[in-house]
Amino acid sequence: MQTRIRGIGMTSQRTRDRLVCRLRDRGIADERVLEVMRRTPRHLFVDEALASRAYEDTALPIGFGQTLSQPYIVARMTEILCQARPRRVLEVGTGSGYQAAILAQLVERVYSVERIDALVRQARRRLRDLGLANVQLRHSDGSWGWESQAPFDAILVTAAPDWLPTPLLQQLAEGGRLLLPLGERGRQTLVLIRRQGGEFERTDLEAVSFVPLVGSPDGVV
Repeated sequence: MQTRIRGIGMTSQRTRDRLVCRLRDRGIADERVLEVMRRTPRHLFVDEALASRAYEDTALPIGFGQTLSQPYIVARMTEILCQARPRRVLEVGTGSGYQAAILAQLVERVYSVERIDALVRQARRRLRDLGLANVQLRHSDGSWGWESQAPFDAILVTAAPDWLPTPLLQQLAEGGRLLLPLGERGRQTLVLIRRQGGEFERTDLEAVSFVPLVGSPDGVV
């Protein structure tokens, strides 16, 4: 069952439709993802000075050295993660809250962790204003996941570690998917890990560019 955002003033429908057309041209095929991208007000997740650029297919700064990922990357990661129809999803790196807002309209429950308290407070306000009550936020080191809420059907990491955080693997449910950018800046790869029969299967997908994940590398695998 999808959660829908409350009616709220947005930029023109044509602007958002053009963004969805660009996403479709780049290979995003899941109509559920495209529809959610169409109706989610991305301009509310950036500073007002950047609102006119919100529907460009580009990353935008959100302060604190962090960025709002470009719409294609958000759509691509969401599409990959949602292929298995997860119910409970952990997001590592809340940032502006935009990715959580997208996921919240496609899954039953989203848990999101963020190390910068000011971003957590901003994201909580935005998600509340949109009526997305199925997102739970936490201010913490995302590399440790959220053990008390585990296991998760899917885990999405929106910043790039140069190690594979063991706690995230441990908190992944049987049959679950972990999707994350992995590697040093300039040499990052989007990696999909599936848990099957207690084993982990890794697939390297494509080159990406994310801000680094800041956290504790204890328990490197």
